[in-house]
Order: sequence, then C-alpha cells, then structure tokens
Amino acid sequence: MHGHGEYKVPGGKLVVADVAIAAGRMVEVALSGDFFLEPDTALAAINAALHGQSSGLEQAALTGIIERALPPGTRMFGVNAEGFAVAVRRAIDAGEGA
Repeated sequence: MHGHGEYKVPGGKLVVADVAIAAGRMVEVALSGDFFLEPDTALAAINAALHGQSSGLEQAALTGIIERALPPGTRMFGVNAEGFAVAVRRAIDAGEGA
C-alpha cells in the first residue's frame, strides 16, 4: 500500500512524504518539499534511514531515527526532524486507511 502525507512546518516550509508499505515495513520513502538541506546528501540519508522501519512507529520514534540519520553539520532551512516525522506518519496513516 502507498500513502501520501503533507505537513506545513509552523513558520517554515511544506514537507511531503510518499511512503510504500509492505508487511508492516516502509519499503519506499520519498521526502520532498520546498525546504533546503545542507549537505545535499542529508535527504538521501533520511530516506535511507526510514527504509525498512516499522510502519507502526510513533512520531517521536520517527523523529529520533531522522535526527540520528543526519550527517554531521547538517543545516536545515524551513524544516526540522519533527516536521519530516509528522509528514511520514501522515503518509503511513493515509496508506493504512486506504
């Protein structure tokens, strides 16, 4: 199943998450939006860290996974780890509710 979630970070930018779920795991995660990350590899690191994780994880757990995935010195503009986690959780919920 596939889910799509969006979240507008208060005072920040839009985060979009598209998540494919199989056997209770995130098998495909694609985050996008109008935010900026430095280094450019940070977004790929977040997507990779979420791949294979349980679709049952709460927002706080997702936030922790995202924070730990960030390369040292990552700078985020218009977004934060919690914003990514909210969008991912919304995508999961949308996919499971479909």
